[in-house]
Amino acid sequence: MLGLCFVTMMVAVDQTVVGTALPTVVAELNGFEYYAWVATAYLLASVITVPVFGRLGDYYGRKPFVLASVIVFICASVFCGLSNSMFQLVLARALQGVGGGMLVGTAFACVPDLFPDSHTRLRWQMLLSAAFGIANGFGPTLGGILTQQVGWRSVFFVNLPLGLVSLYFLWRYLPRIRHIKASNIRLDWQGAVLLALGLGSLQFFVQFLPQQGASLGMFALGGLTVLVFTGLYHWEKRCPHPLLPLEMFHNKSLAALFCLSLFIGFIMFALLFYVPLLLQGGFGLSPQEVGLLITPMVVCVTVGSVVNARIIVKLSHPNHMLYAGYALLVLASIGMALMDRDTSRLLVFGYMVMAGLGLGFVMPNLTVFAQETAGRSLLGISTAMLQSVRMIGGMLGTAIVGALVGHYYVAGVEKAVPEGQGTAWLSLLQDPQVLVNQAIQSDFIAAMQRVGLYGGAFIEQARVSLVDAVHMGLASVLLIAFVGLCWVYRVPTIHLSRVVPHPSSAAASEQTGDQNNG
Repeated sequence: MLGLCFVTMMVAVDQTVVGTALPTVVAELNGFEYYAWVATAYLLASVITVPVFGRLGDYYGRKPFVLASVIVFICASVFCGLSNSMFQLVLARALQGVGGGMLVGTAFACVPDLFPDSHTRLRWQMLLSAAFGIANGFGPTLGGILTQQVGWRSVFFVNLPLGLVSLYFLWRYLPRIRHIKASNIRLDWQGAVLLALGLGSLQFFVQFLPQQGASLGMFALGGLTVLVFTGLYHWEKRCPHPLLPLEMFHNKSLAALFCLSLFIGFIMFALLFYVPLLLQGGFGLSPQEVGLLITPMVVCVTVGSVVNARIIVKLSHPNHMLYAGYALLVLASIGMALMDRDTSRLLVFGYMVMAGLGLGFVMPNLTVFAQETAGRSLLGISTAMLQSVRMIGGMLGTAIVGALVGHYYVAGVEKAVPEGQGTAWLSLLQDPQVLVNQAIQSDFIAAMQRVGLYGGAFIEQARVSLVDAVHMGLASVLLIAFVGLCWVYRVPTIHLSRVVPHPSSAAASEQTGDQNNG
């Protein structure tokens, strides 16, 4: 559990520090068009690898894949820190996503292996929640301080000590447990390839649709996406060992939980990546100030998880916690979509707290509910699928919100510039990095002075345009949160089970664990 805690901290720190540092990264490497791709490259690679390694963990045990995933994640973090262009950073983030997908698909399914009883598991998961909270508590502030004082590259090297410590504990103590012990197992590589093609084409379709519009290429890409997913469905239906067992999706509870996980991924990643842009680019705050303002949200994810673990075991209808979580997310999204530069810090703090508590009430319950419903043979793939669907939601969230922000920002800047002016420098103002990079901003203002214009006024107009654009993106987050709140009623009432081990089976399990550990 200590090893899993350090893994949780590594993933949580990476998510929080990258979001805080990203505006500065874009400003230095010059490539706002790749802003969303830094997130979506990671998510796309993770989404593809999560179900593959989740199923491999069911077949061969999770320990070797957990160890390999930590090594890949550490190496990719080094590559991210050494990147000299946004394109290189996107490629390194994709490799990091492969490691993250292996981690999510295997590491978090180890917990129900170790603790089959759901009440016991909820208590032990408070350790993971605490680790997540510690990482989230110092992650945004650490990211802001490192970005401002040392440079953005240092935020990626933070993963190294956490990864090495987790690697030791996992290698030394994690038992290797296999739930499926058939000798003629064949991994569904055809399904994996079809899944990768389908998700990749979906990502490109969502990313380029706002730019290309209803073009022939977009129609072809949309048709390819539908065709590949149709082929995946028919293949999985007749495959003897499917990567995605279709009975998971025929289960009403699991299907509803997968949808809720999709919504929560959309909300979480959109907030983590675009609220910092609103605060730094739109309101003109420093990276350190942004980190301090984001901290309450990520800390309260853990607070919500701990409070949830205490309350839910006493409820006759545990589903009520899902209602509470999505209701808080709706309220937080309304507040964030309306806040401006004059909004009091106390009110911003309240919005962040509500968002964090909402996420903390929803995410752990989705995992526990899915594990209660799936059964032992589908434990790994259902847990992995839940995480994978959440990443698909994050991928769609960052892409859709990014497209909305880019479109409305450019339109707002063009509208703010007087007709007949700006033909030579309008493209500079259309790139939001002019709002977060002081050097570029100073050069822009100096260029305006040479032609007799006050560049500071254009910068302020651009900030207003960016605030309006991010508000439009956050409006889509509000819509998804409201849909999630309505969708909770589709989840049948979940009853948390109790497992009372027989003494002989407990001894046998202990002996098996010792043998596997050896």
